[in-house]
Amino acid sequence: MDVTFALLAAGALVVLTTIAGLVFRRRQGRARTVDSVEAVDPALLGAASLGPEATLVQFSTEICSRCPGVRRVLTQIADSRDGVSYVDVDLTHRPDLAQHFRVLQTPTTLVLDRRGVIRTRFGGTLERAAVENELTRLQKEPTRA
Repeated sequence: MDVTFALLAAGALVVLTTIAGLVFRRRQGRARTVDSVEAVDPALLGAASLGPEATLVQFSTEICSRCPGVRRVLTQIADSRDGVSYVDVDLTHRPDLAQHFRVLQTPTTLVLDRRGVIRTRFGGTLERAAVENELTRLQKEPTRA
């Protein structure tokens, strides 16, 4: 193999991996609106009920290093808002839910409306303000049946 070709191939791989990493990093923690009609059954998540206004669902694993920080933020948000509850689902013990909800990374956070329909999805770590904005947006919607 020609040394010049090998160096060019290695350089191209470095550039492609860098671009892929930057794209992945840019998508971390951003709110993605979900177009869903499925109402999530709280029993599926191991919860007795969902919040009367909204529910924050965090998917985590035992080895996730970022999950405790996200858990603290989501718990604080749920405690500070009337009608918002928090559910933590450990995928270590429920891998079937990872497939059902298409969870590819932990933490992944879902925001459910009062009917249990998934409205927003966060992948990776998140900002408190972004979650607060999503909850405020949900509560201001005129058709909250």
